[in-house]
Amino acid sequence: MLNENIKAIRKSKGLSQEELAIKLNVVRQTISKWEQGLSVPDSDMLISISEVFETPVSTLLGETIPETKVDDIKAISEKLEIINLQLAQRKVTRRKTLYWLLIPLCAFIVITFVILTVLNSPYLDWDYNNPETSVIGVAFHAFEWLFFRLAPIILIGSIIGIFLVWKKV
Repeated sequence: MLNENIKAIRKSKGLSQEELAIKLNVVRQTISKWEQGLSVPDSDMLISISEVFETPVSTLLGETIPETKVDDIKAISEKLEIINLQLAQRKVTRRKTLYWLLIPLCAFIVITFVILTVLNSPYLDWDYNNPETSVIGVAFHAFEWLFFRLAPIILIGSIIGIFLVWKKV
């Protein structure tokens, strides 16, 4: 009865004989002998086994434990199906969110591009002898310089992203 319970619990926990042997600090052959009923673990080892299995010693010594039933497998497959549906829904939600974030980003880039083009770098005519004006002018120039170099790349990437996400939404 003990040998059957050790084998059934080990299998229900998804452990191989080798894995259980490593956890108990014994050789695999010892586990095999216990499961075949050729030897019996001592009381200290029974306590260790119960700790590894997270099962009371009385359960190990008690009634025969049935192997995993078809109903258990069906319940597990139903739970996995629910999890898969939730993951698929999350994926769709993420795509929709990304889609609706990329559109305003493209609009922002186009509007900023138009504004900067219409303004035509007004800071070039400013009086840079005034420290406040020079700091603002340099900051404006740095923004404009960086924007005109990065915006086309970001805009193209966003448009490509919109089309890739749009097909899957």
